[in-house]
Amino acid sequence: MTETITVGQGGDTDRTENILRRGHSVLRREAEAILDADARLDNAFVKAVEMILDSTGRVGVTGMGKAGLIGNKIQATLASTGTLSYRIHPVEALHGDLGMIHADDVILALSKSGGSELAGLLPVLCGQGCRIILLTARLDSMCARHADVVLDIGQTPEACPLGLAPSSSGAAMLALGDALALTVMEVRRFTPEQYARNHPGGALGRLLMRAREVMRTGPNCPIVPEAATLEDCYRAILAAPKRAGAACVVDPAGRLVGIVTHGDFFRLLSRAEPLSALKVADVMTRNPKRVGEDEPAVEALRIMQQYAIDDLPVVDAADGATGLIDIQDLIARGFVT
Repeated sequence: MTETITVGQGGDTDRTENILRRGHSVLRREAEAILDADARLDNAFVKAVEMILDSTGRVGVTGMGKAGLIGNKIQATLASTGTLSYRIHPVEALHGDLGMIHADDVILALSKSGGSELAGLLPVLCGQGCRIILLTARLDSMCARHADVVLDIGQTPEACPLGLAPSSSGAAMLALGDALALTVMEVRRFTPEQYARNHPGGALGRLLMRAREVMRTGPNCPIVPEAATLEDCYRAILAAPKRAGAACVVDPAGRLVGIVTHGDFFRLLSRAEPLSALKVADVMTRNPKRVGEDEPAVEALRIMQQYAIDDLPVVDAADGATGLIDIQDLIARGFVT
């Protein structure tokens, strides 16, 4: 049992010190549990990683109580880093959910004692042909007898003042599960681009998105030749299904040479000559700011904010105009708050 610290007696100073002492104690105890699990890492871990890599099925993660909640987080990490996975409630599995489990699946089971409701489930999964990885503190437990690989989380005492609530064991279990998932991720050479595809709505995904993934293309990206009339340019902008704020101007080889924006049209209204007589080349902004289609979308946002522009051309390696980024599209995707 861990040291008991009374936090409700004495003056304010004593109370503050006691509370901080308890917090430090919990963090140190859980850190010790993770280091203990690290010291126990051996070839069983290698076998577990290779079992997941060699599997033609998915990884089913299961556990009861707090271990099950920790398993949910491990399963989420597996899924977001390229390993097909799902969650199994050990009781629900025995009442119909076995139908989601295939013989070629790897089961990642979590149980500190190795004797929870999993003891009734694992033999059934073995009978179905599944291979089982068990995270536990009891290498001689009933669950361990049915596992192909057993990973030892260690025996560090719980950080709970009563020595009862799963805390140190949970920290070790979560860290070991992360080590398993992220090692598999690295061996698979999972790329930042793949990670971004799994996080399209989050801040992490936005950091990894490329300009080509947010740019407007085709009819929504008006492109006109340098020799076009201003009227032709205006019609091209109006024809865009999405409201377009500009048109890219290209030379005969398709290279970007300029841009004409709505602002340019407003400024031309003060001129005496008829607009229909003007050529795009007479009014366009030459050598406009641009971004490469493989550059990060956040770089496009930086350029647009730095130069206070609402429309940014996107070009390929040959400086050919391939798209247009509208600031409204970046706002809609959460780049601007």
